[in-house]
Amino acid sequence: MKNILKLSGIGLMMLLATVSCQKNEKADPMPEPVEESTPEQPMTKASFAKEEHDFGTMKKGEVVQHVYEVTNTGDKPLYINSVQPACGCTAPDYTKDAIAPGEKGQVTLSFDSKNFNGAVTKTAQVFMNAENSPITLSFKANVQ
Repeated sequence: MKNILKLSGIGLMMLLATVSCQKNEKADPMPEPVEESTPEQPMTKASFAKEEHDFGTMKKGEVVQHVYEVTNTGDKPLYINSVQPACGCTAPDYTKDAIAPGEKGQVTLSFDSKNFNGAVTKTAQVFMNAENSPITLSFKANVQ
């Protein structure tokens, strides 16, 4: 009798193991990759007129901004995908539309000096469909 129970128990365990290892056709399928909302962006070339700016001496609490000019030096449309400042004290804005070959776009960086004293240097990275992306823009100021 004990042998029958042992064999039945072993058989039941093997049956459960086999069933649990079978592929469950009703399981949720893997999600399909989501298509990016931006169109395919072929690589092009971009050049900034100036990648650095000096605000000079400024008063603490003053908010200043500088416009960096970028030229599409390639033969395909240039897209600025994002601008990521290294600090929350810097707010970016940039050309959102495609920049045609030979045309110019802008990246504006606004700096709030309220939490700074003395010499300050800040950066922001510009991500675009250019071969030399990301490009790092920088500025410095002397906050009094």
